[in-house]
Amino acid sequence: MTEADAGEGRITTETRGALMLIAIDRPAKLNGFTPAMLRGLAEAYSEYENNGAARCAVLHAIGDHFTAGLDLPKVAPLIAKGESLFPDGAIDPFGLRAPKRAKPLVVAVQGWCLTLGIELMLAADIVVAATDTRFAQIEVKRGLMPTGGATLRMVERAGWGNAMKYLLTGDEFDAAEALRLGFVQEVVETGAQLDRALEYAATIAAQAPMAVRESLLSARTAHEHGPDAAVADFRETQLKLVNSDDAREGLAAFKERRAGNFTGR
Repeated sequence: MTEADAGEGRITTETRGALMLIAIDRPAKLNGFTPAMLRGLAEAYSEYENNGAARCAVLHAIGDHFTAGLDLPKVAPLIAKGESLFPDGAIDPFGLRAPKRAKPLVVAVQGWCLTLGIELMLAADIVVAATDTRFAQIEVKRGLMPTGGATLRMVERAGWGNAMKYLLTGDEFDAAEALRLGFVQEVVETGAQLDRALEYAATIAAQAPMAVRESLLSARTAHEHGPDAAVADFRETQLKLVNSDDAREGLAAFKERRAGNFTGR
């Protein structure tokens, strides 16, 4: 890492077969996000989205902590000016504005997971937390409010009272509480979170890519626009899938009692 990278932090990507690993890399500052890291994260999500060979991505962090949140002295001036934190046309890592991610994402968290760290994982599809993870949505302690999706997704996952308990107090909670609230899907021993997230990602990547993407899109449509909107697309989408090479391979694999070898066509 260069001296500039060490100061501003960086987001790195690594491809492992059909998987893409996206790493938050500023451990000396508890992976606090700078403007350069926010831009880098949106660019990494866009790289994943546009990589035809990448079927699932894993977001993780270098060091003992996922992230302590925004590096406010560096980011606050941009917020005060109303400037966008992400490049135009790049995927929004919070999934709040177009263009949105259309491919699956698994997240591994550990240590401190504060503010935008919670919002990033709530915007993902599956989250694995280490037992030592400590969460807090502390914007109210800084005179701010969460704008990365916490006010929406905490209520959706945990219900009004549970969400307000942490949104309005900024109180800390642990991995067991995050699991109870539905914010994370599995808690593992500290140090095992990335390996477990990679296992989930590998399982997803082994499925038919078109079917995975359409399933994700259907669930998102129902969530954002209601069940009728999703149901309206069922017939057309299923016709497209059933006539795909992957559906034919899936049927052959079923008959031959073997795993499918899917091509995404």
